[in-house]
Amino acid sequence: MIDKQQLQAWIEQYLDGTDYALITLECSSSDDILVEVDSFSGVDMDFCAGLNRYLVEKLGDADYSLEVGSVSLTDPFKTKMQFEKHLGHDVELLVEGKKIHGQLVSVDEQTFSVDMEERMAVEGKKRKELQTVTRTWRYDEPKYVRYDLKF
Repeated sequence: MIDKQQLQAWIEQYLDGTDYALITLECSSSDDILVEVDSFSGVDMDFCAGLNRYLVEKLGDADYSLEVGSVSLTDPFKTKMQFEKHLGHDVELLVEGKKIHGQLVSVDEQTFSVDMEERMAVEGKKRKELQTVTRTWRYDEPKYVRYDLKF
């Protein structure tokens, strides 16, 4: 069985000094390994191929399957780095069973904030009007947050 901690150490060693970050490392009981990386400047497939070759060399003759790649645009954010990367972009959240769309406007150590449109009562008017409000959540509150692809 592949040692996940050793594998993570090798990956972090390879990523050291780059703007790449490890986002996902999964090792199944049958040694199926999934490695996903991301960076502020995008992910180069040659970089992923180099990481793949490096891990194959480190793993030697062990019996495993290895997949190295980038996170998908539709995958939920898993790290603070991904939130930082998408500052200023439109995001989709699922909070308490409700999908919310807005623009990611701030990120700190414990929380992130999204500008969103809400219908609100306006003084002197009978009907509610759309207003931009900023809502803040802890990273663990939404079921997911992801880049909002608009087609």
